[in-house]
Amino acid sequence: MTESTKTPATTPVAKPEAVNLEDAVLVGGKVSAEERFYYASQWELIRWRFSRHKLAVFSLVVLVIIYILATFAEFFSPYTVDTRFDGFQQASPSKVHWIKPGGGFGPYVFAVKRELDPKTFRFHFKEDTSQIYPIKFFVRGERYKFWGLFYTDWHLFGIDGKQPLLLFGADKIGRDVLSRTLHGARISLSIGLVGVMISFILGVILGGISGYFGGVVDDVIQRIIDFLLAIPGLPLWMTLAAALPRDMPTLQLYFTITILLSILGWTGLARVVRGKLLQLREEDYVLAAKGAGASDWRIITRHLLPGFTSHLIVSLTFNVPGMILSETSLSFLGLGIQPPAVSWGTLLQDAQNLVAVAQQTWLMIPGLWVIGTVLLFNFVGDGLRDAADPYSR
Repeated sequence: MTESTKTPATTPVAKPEAVNLEDAVLVGGKVSAEERFYYASQWELIRWRFSRHKLAVFSLVVLVIIYILATFAEFFSPYTVDTRFDGFQQASPSKVHWIKPGGGFGPYVFAVKRELDPKTFRFHFKEDTSQIYPIKFFVRGERYKFWGLFYTDWHLFGIDGKQPLLLFGADKIGRDVLSRTLHGARISLSIGLVGVMISFILGVILGGISGYFGGVVDDVIQRIIDFLLAIPGLPLWMTLAAALPRDMPTLQLYFTITILLSILGWTGLARVVRGKLLQLREEDYVLAAKGAGASDWRIITRHLLPGFTSHLIVSLTFNVPGMILSETSLSFLGLGIQPPAVSWGTLLQDAQNLVAVAQQTWLMIPGLWVIGTVLLFNFVGDGLRDAADPYSR
């Protein structure tokens, strides 16, 4: 056989190697933004889209700051919740000045003197410009037990001397409204989170069982929901308030209110979960999981619920302000948290008369905190709702 008729040796063909997804979309050493969008996971898409909602991101940051203030209320408050200043009953908010008369710059307040108006027989508080009290940061003040763990007297800000610093004014017995507002935020905000978590668990479990199994179980759960929705809220709370002992400890009353709000607040979410599971339980991947021998609990928790997790998160966000408003309204009416415990609702009890609304408007500042917090949660919920559909432009 001549050399020209020899069969050429076959060159071995290399097998294609697995290529990383991120390497596959490299364009000039950089990942294309368009490719990153189409190859991103669901949670990455939700995060990207939420970050584009500037108002929602800003609201989330402010909410985190508010919860930090509530968590460390003793440190951020200049005084304790029960500190009383004789002679400063119903004092108006202290005016903070920055440019000192003798030169210099920094926050300070003038001394305040109480004077009686002979015409109206009302006390007025007038500044005495001869005495200056600088506002200092990280100062020592009244002792408190931080989270029940240890005693300390460090506060974020304050002034020296007998002159009180009342940035939000004082109530009718001379207590600092700012300090009481920060301490009240701890109860009002925590009831919102704890109550929503309990109602979320109840709603997801009972709604999932109702929608997945159907039949008699579905009928029983739906009739329970109908019964709870048919109960008028205010008469129910009046009955419960009359049944609860008036000398119940604050902590026990707190958990009682939280549990009752949770029991009455899970019905809406349960119906949403039921409707979603009725829609998804006949999908091919669910039938495949059944054929593979997966348990009902695994199918619900690993296959059905993750299919609308984003919707559950949005629902959770929108339910928190509802819980906060419920606690505030009940405490305002005297049916929820009772003094001496402090919440935003109990603080607003001091502003439920016409004189306070007309002449002591600073007593309504806790109401502004309630309105602001509810709006912030709604803005975050709007951002999450838009982000829940990550493929929409």
